[in-house]
Amino acid sequence: MVKIIQSGHPTLRAHASTVLIKDIGSPKIKKILSDMKKALAGEDDGVAIAAPQINISLRIFVVSGKVFNESFIRGGDNLEMTKSEDKVYINPKITKMSKDRKLLSEGCLSVRPMYGKVRRATRASIEAYDENGKKFTMDASGLLAHIFQHETDHLDGILFIDKAKDLHEATPEEEYKNGK
Repeated sequence: MVKIIQSGHPTLRAHASTVLIKDIGSPKIKKILSDMKKALAGEDDGVAIAAPQINISLRIFVVSGKVFNESFIRGGDNLEMTKSEDKVYINPKITKMSKDRKLLSEGCLSVRPMYGKVRRATRASIEAYDENGKKFTMDASGLLAHIFQHETDHLDGILFIDKAKDLHEATPEEEYKNGK
């Protein structure tokens, strides 16, 4: 089983390396993506994971398919929803962010059991490569925009606790009940 490393591990504070375009699709990168998806799937409350979180200092993150499910985005109670595919972002770059910001509760699979409120742009555009080496851009708002910013921070060695206000310990269930 792939282990998610915790705060204090030096890989989480390192600036992750760019993936060479020629390496996308290689057995090494395929294995890393598989390991990331398995680690993310093993965390009920996880919505995304960056490669540094599994001790791989490369510029990759994966967003859980459940984030793209409409009832999840609306905050539906049914967590047994239709499963969209996990989405891979290799060498992601945020190209645009809105000036308007919103304070939202955040947690992190590598900073258990801490939660805090982080002010982030409400809209963001990202440019990245998928697992087949195809370049794409994606515009996001709300939760997905927040995720883009959280995960690209990971790739630069920044943890949400560096920016958060009202840091506190909680279980995912407690945090969800208290209004995300």
